[in-house]
Amino acid sequence: MLGQSALTGAAGSSANNRIFIYEVEGLQQNDRTDNNQYPVRNSSTILMQVPYSRMNSEMKRITRLGGKIVNIRPMTEPEAAPHG
Repeated sequence: MLGQSALTGAAGSSANNRIFIYEVEGLQQNDRTDNNQYPVRNSSTILMQVPYSRMNSEMKRITRLGGKIVNIRPMTEPEAAPHG
């Protein structure tokens, strides 16, 4: 198909469904962060869920807002409790 890489097939679609957790410090509440869906606290880090497809744009946005990403980890499904 035109414009698609041979490397993006079934694996590419599952990559788009992955969610990552960004741990961010140094964000301050201001006019820009008032539009977020979560409050920003000055005293601690916040955790943000970021889809794989938006990772780069979120990194740039966090940097513009004066924050620092201190950790990125994949969000994993909670393991099912054994029935017994």
